[in-house]
Amino acid sequence: MDTIEKFQDLVKGLFQFETSDLDFGIYRILNYKRDQIRKFIEEDLVHKVESAFAKHKDERLINISQKFKEAKEKIIQSLGTEAFTPTDELKEQFKDTPLGRDYLSLKAQKDEAETIDEIKLQVFNDLYSFFSRFYEEGDFFPQYRYSIKGHKYAIPYNGEEVKLYWANSEQYYTKTGLLFRDYTFKANDYKIIFRIVSAKEELGSKKATKERFFIFDDENPVEEIPSPLVGDGKCEGDNKTLIIHFQYRELSEREVKSYQVEGGSNTSKQEKINQRSYEEVLKDVKDIELKARLGKEYKNEKPLLLYQLNRFTTKNTKDYFIHKNLKKFLSEQLDYFIKAEVLSIETLGKERFLDKHITRAKIVREIGEDIIDFLSQIEDFQKRLWEKKKFVLKTEYVITTDRVPEEFHDEIWNNKEQNKEWKELGFEASKTKEELKKKKLPIDTRYFSQEFKERLLEKLTENADLDELLDGLLIKSENYQALNLLLGKYKEKVQTIYIDPPFNKEQDADYLYNVKYKDSTWVSCLENRLWLAKSLLNDRGSIFVRCDYNGNMFVRLLMNEIFGEENFRNEIMVGKTKTAFYLYAPPARPQNFSQIYDNLFWYSKYPFSIFENLKKGITPEKRESYWKDFKTFYDRTENRYELLGVVPEEGCSWMWKKEESLKAIRNYEIYAEEFESIGKTLEEFWIKTEMKLNFLKKEGNTIKYWVPPIKNISHNNWTDLEGYARQWNFPTENSEILLKRVIESTSNEGNVVMDFFLGSGTTIAVAHKLKRKWLGVEMGEHFWTVVLPRMKKVLAYDKSGISKEKDVKEKYNEKTAGGFFKYQILEQYEDTLDNIELTPNKQAELKFGDDYLLKYFIDYETRENPYLLNIEHLKKPFSYKLKVNLEEVGEPQEIVVDIPETFNYLLGLKVKKVKVRDNGRKYLFILGEKEGKNIAIVWREHEDKWTENDFKKDKEFIIEELEPWRPHIVYVNGQSILTPKLREHPVEIRYIEGEFKRLMG
Repeated sequence: MDTIEKFQDLVKGLFQFETSDLDFGIYRILNYKRDQIRKFIEEDLVHKVESAFAKHKDERLINISQKFKEAKEKIIQSLGTEAFTPTDELKEQFKDTPLGRDYLSLKAQKDEAETIDEIKLQVFNDLYSFFSRFYEEGDFFPQYRYSIKGHKYAIPYNGEEVKLYWANSEQYYTKTGLLFRDYTFKANDYKIIFRIVSAKEELGSKKATKERFFIFDDENPVEEIPSPLVGDGKCEGDNKTLIIHFQYRELSEREVKSYQVEGGSNTSKQEKINQRSYEEVLKDVKDIELKARLGKEYKNEKPLLLYQLNRFTTKNTKDYFIHKNLKKFLSEQLDYFIKAEVLSIETLGKERFLDKHITRAKIVREIGEDIIDFLSQIEDFQKRLWEKKKFVLKTEYVITTDRVPEEFHDEIWNNKEQNKEWKELGFEASKTKEELKKKKLPIDTRYFSQEFKERLLEKLTENADLDELLDGLLIKSENYQALNLLLGKYKEKVQTIYIDPPFNKEQDADYLYNVKYKDSTWVSCLENRLWLAKSLLNDRGSIFVRCDYNGNMFVRLLMNEIFGEENFRNEIMVGKTKTAFYLYAPPARPQNFSQIYDNLFWYSKYPFSIFENLKKGITPEKRESYWKDFKTFYDRTENRYELLGVVPEEGCSWMWKKEESLKAIRNYEIYAEEFESIGKTLEEFWIKTEMKLNFLKKEGNTIKYWVPPIKNISHNNWTDLEGYARQWNFPTENSEILLKRVIESTSNEGNVVMDFFLGSGTTIAVAHKLKRKWLGVEMGEHFWTVVLPRMKKVLAYDKSGISKEKDVKEKYNEKTAGGFFKYQILEQYEDTLDNIELTPNKQAELKFGDDYLLKYFIDYETRENPYLLNIEHLKKPFSYKLKVNLEEVGEPQEIVVDIPETFNYLLGLKVKKVKVRDNGRKYLFILGEKEGKNIAIVWREHEDKWTENDFKKDKEFIIEELEPWRPHIVYVNGQSILTPKLREHPVEIRYIEGEFKRLMG
């Protein structure tokens, strides 16, 4: 292949030209500018190289080859053929003749012209060599380098003793499960959509395969939708839609034989199924022209439909990444590449053409930077969508009937859907309405109206704060998006985190989790989420990460990098089962010892984490109490304050925040004033106060804190516990007794416990039973089938697991059970990406010229998209709509999203009161607290046509409702004439729109 064409084909691959018929996600954005991109690749790049070398051209070189040929013929005519050697070189005795000098001059010019052309081609070879090492099938991924010269990559390294680096370092891993999204492409005047109509997890299934496959849905196979009609019955455009339905499920024994998939890899099995699906679809397509088009040979000598079907099924088994700073990374690598390979020592030694090679290096840099600009524009846009705080799509509450005011019992008693769920969950139904108060039946507000939910919240918060009433929060979302949104509200609020991420296994998983990660992918997945988790932990918090032998070496190094080697607390051995270990040896190493335990890596945020003595797994040793320097060498500005006349020097800080330190000083003062004088020791006072107090005192110019004694020192062999359970028929279900030990050893009642790889929900179930607050995140279908039902049963009183333990029965039993939690569904990255629309911006295009396509078009043409936040739409906050896959499968639905809840998270508001009022339009008042200040948020439907009188009525109504709350700050949507005073109370007025936009990112 021609050098230039080879390079152009590579660039087309980078810009994903082969996806020109796809009509979803990032492909739609690329295809929107397809013609301009094609011109850039086929014309502009070549012109740039020609222009760069134009200064090296000379008019005398235009026909140099012909002149050189004529000069040689003159010599032969004058001196004879004996003037040349067999290698076409002029003999020495003829070089100084007039004819010889002309010939040699022309030969030098000819050689130079040929060399310049070779150097021009080298530019394309250089660029091909550089970009091909980072991209495969249009996706960024550093390729392994086999290089004779030893030139590979410039790996960032700052002289660390040990550096953890992996291929996908500095990238976001954006796929943690299967994406049951519509796959859309165009064929003639048809839009073809592949749509999943069912993807149910069958727990304990007896099907012939554990693996799941995309199967043609023979119940509702093909649906043809004609173009919509407009006016007098004419079609709106020529486009028609053909929807092809699929299921995602396990195979029966009959299907295994029918599809002939008894052996082989999952990929080969799916391809066989695809071949059969392709044949079945063609049978159902009625349009003869479309059938011919779908069956026509396409890429890789496959028919169009089969090619797209293979792409559709493959995209769910591939991993996806977004680079955090692609431009910086590729620019640095390009700089290294030019120095190491373009201007190498060998090149610099060629003095004759050195200036041409310098030009070569310059043009490689210029074109390389142009391509990098475009690639990074696309990558940065996807990064922006990934990092953007996501909307709360839906908010519901689960509360037991004993906590619901009696005025709501009629509605609950008469709700058929709620009663049906109680029966499905196995709860004994109430025989009378009066029994609702005595029982602890969980009601789910999704079975009730929005108005019911608002009245209930208002009533519950009349004499209590909403966030204090809530026992926990359950979120259905990809966990990075959930952590990212929670950060505003729960930063430094979590005491204990436990996660059991999908193991980096050699063999396939038994569940929907995608565990076919390569090591690099697996590390990226954890690293992205652990950085956010660290920010959620409070100063005395701990995190536990469970893994097995496939990942323990990576987890330890990764945790060292994120939490610091000095914050490693222990590596704990966790038994797989209590009665019989899994006698399992890795299949690739059958002559090995069996694997009987997993690893539990325990890290703290800082060295002074909470650690409570364990009641099991102990040795009869004791460590006495002692006083220790309160100063730490962590440079945390917020912890550098005056304490008893002492301020830490620059670069140091106190271990605790000021409020906690002042309490500890007062605790010691109380001891000294009231107990020391009567002969009681500090340890006795500490025990008397339930061993929960901290103490600080001053010794000379030093502040010291008291380290309490440890009567029994625990060890890291936890194989006495059962590591897994089967109570909820979930293959990777953690045992409650294990989580009991984790939670009790690192937290106290009322502390927040979190798990963002929730699985079956063991962590939050145990946290609730132990009277902790909890946060749980899960994305799979088992959110609905396992986690949510399990937590409803925990609220009603679950007799299984640790409920049988004597010490648990004292705090969690049939009388003390009950509860109240919130669950939410979040918008996902794919929702945002699939719905982005571009709006042309001719003004910006004229302003930036050629740079517009390479650097700016996405930013300018997506600015008003509602998925990135359309400020105009906030005027109607109760009807802000997005089109999303709420049920994961099937056609996306347009739904009203929960704008107020989204803003609460962005603001980091601790919600106390909720009030709904009607003043000719709906008003929602959310009252809360942040950083010690009372905050009020006012949402109402705002009209552009409001009169002066409308604004006055609006102002008076808001003042009347808010005055008793006496807020320091009032946020309000839309226009308002509120002034910095509510009656006589000064207040700061802020408008929601600007703050929403800023915080959403």
